[in-house]
Amino acid sequence: MICNMGWFWMLVMASLVALVLSKVMQLLWWRPRMIEKHFSEQGIKGPPYRFFIGNVKELMSLMLKASSHPMPLSHNIVPRVLSFYHHWKKIYGATFLVWFGPTPRLTVSDPDLIREIFTSRSEFYEKNESHPLVRQLEGDGLLSLKGQKWAHHRKIITPTFHMDNLKLLIPVMGTSVTEMLEKWSELTESGEAEIEVSDWFQTLTEDIITRTAFGSSYKDGKAVFRLQAQQMVYAAEAFRKVFIPGYSDYLFRFLPTEKNRRSWKLDKEIKKSLVKLIEHRKQNSCGDSEKCGKSPKDLLGLMIRAGSTTTTTATATATATASATAATTTISASTITVQDIVEECKSFFFAGKQTTSNLLTWMTILLAMHPEWQRRARDEVEQVCASRDLPSKDDVSKLKTLSMIVYETLRLYPPAIATIRRAKRDVDLGSYKVPRSTELLIPILAVHHDPGLWGQDACEFNPNRFSEGVARAAKHPMAFIPFGLGARTCIGQNLAILQAKLTMAVILRRFEFRISSSYQHAPTVLMLLYPQYGAPVTVRRWSGGPTETEDQGRRNPDQIDYILSL
Repeated sequence: MICNMGWFWMLVMASLVALVLSKVMQLLWWRPRMIEKHFSEQGIKGPPYRFFIGNVKELMSLMLKASSHPMPLSHNIVPRVLSFYHHWKKIYGATFLVWFGPTPRLTVSDPDLIREIFTSRSEFYEKNESHPLVRQLEGDGLLSLKGQKWAHHRKIITPTFHMDNLKLLIPVMGTSVTEMLEKWSELTESGEAEIEVSDWFQTLTEDIITRTAFGSSYKDGKAVFRLQAQQMVYAAEAFRKVFIPGYSDYLFRFLPTEKNRRSWKLDKEIKKSLVKLIEHRKQNSCGDSEKCGKSPKDLLGLMIRAGSTTTTTATATATATASATAATTTISASTITVQDIVEECKSFFFAGKQTTSNLLTWMTILLAMHPEWQRRARDEVEQVCASRDLPSKDDVSKLKTLSMIVYETLRLYPPAIATIRRAKRDVDLGSYKVPRSTELLIPILAVHHDPGLWGQDACEFNPNRFSEGVARAAKHPMAFIPFGLGARTCIGQNLAILQAKLTMAVILRRFEFRISSSYQHAPTVLMLLYPQYGAPVTVRRWSGGPTETEDQGRRNPDQIDYILSL
């Protein structure tokens, strides 16, 4: 009897092992093979799938080789930054299949198909989950939320970025830029100096983003974001070591390494500090609606007021509704919790700081590389602003050359080089049939550098292409997507462009700059596009700039009154 029971359990275990192996083979071998065949029959090829790792080994090899040394001073950066796309496109065409582990990704660069994914048929696609290391930094805010909760949060946060509200924030920006340039003046007092502009712009945007997020709670907010900046360093180091998407990234996240433990500790400190800040702000919120109306609407204040309003509404609904279940549903759908506010603050700081500082960094590099455009932009600022060191409320909207330079910078060096969407069900994309759960990789950088869309000078710096506006710059309106498209277009794009224009206008009135002899041109990706070896430029005071006496007479922030029409 005992012997029979032993055989029985051995058979059970053998069956379980066989079942598990069958599932593993289904997931890691048979399904990928069927998907390969499905796309091959539609004329879509790609590098062959390899068990478990897909094409990751080849992909990483191509990218590591491309980033192993600097490149010439050229804007033809796709072969270096998107080396796997550049390599396989030559073999398989612009639309091909690549495997990230057992996950199929279909590269899509056709503007008509991009329009379907983001606008006309966007309901069939969803945002891909962020890498867990990035998710910890960006928080569970607008960047990662989906469905009704995303829509609810976006509606609440949108007033922060209305132009009427941004007008109120511009004096703060002007003050922050002026303070930065005063330090530049000290560095260049005896002539010229080499300045690592990417570091300076990180500090500048951090200051402005913190004021936009926290308003009157600025000092406490800045202390919190300093912690997140430290956490970002750990995440960036860990991100470099992750090679197999879908496996080692999740495994690495939970390993109790020394750096992971530090990162976890920082995350706890960030959340604890934000909760404390939020509770303090609730207790000291502005009760005078008329007075509050004259102040900028900061992210924290909007979220707190929305949380109070929705909680009250939900409670009233619950009282008036006979069904407790219905009441609970209403509350969960509308209430903004303290944790929600914490996550949105993390998202806003991560996205806002990195995107805007990158834009300013590449804009400075481009103007340093192309002094003729630096002169043109400065001449325009001089002409429009006349004797004013800081643009007036009517000036900034007239800086058309500066606008064109901003857009051309975003075209050549977009902060995000690619974006991913996932098919929520079997769907028709143009003439292609895409199976459910297939990921769609849109190579933004490649689209921005496509000669078929931008002409034979697609890899050259030519702001004139935007002389008639963004819509007419390329042969297709979907060819320019630095901030995404559709409903999930970056909510902070107006703030980023406003800050870039204002900052550069003030810099050009005071300084001229050129590429430093120590600069090495090496665009690379670490979450966003950035210069691998930094961005040193040689700066000196512009001889036609304001005198020190004039400078001091223009520093009163109360006298600053701007307006920007983007």
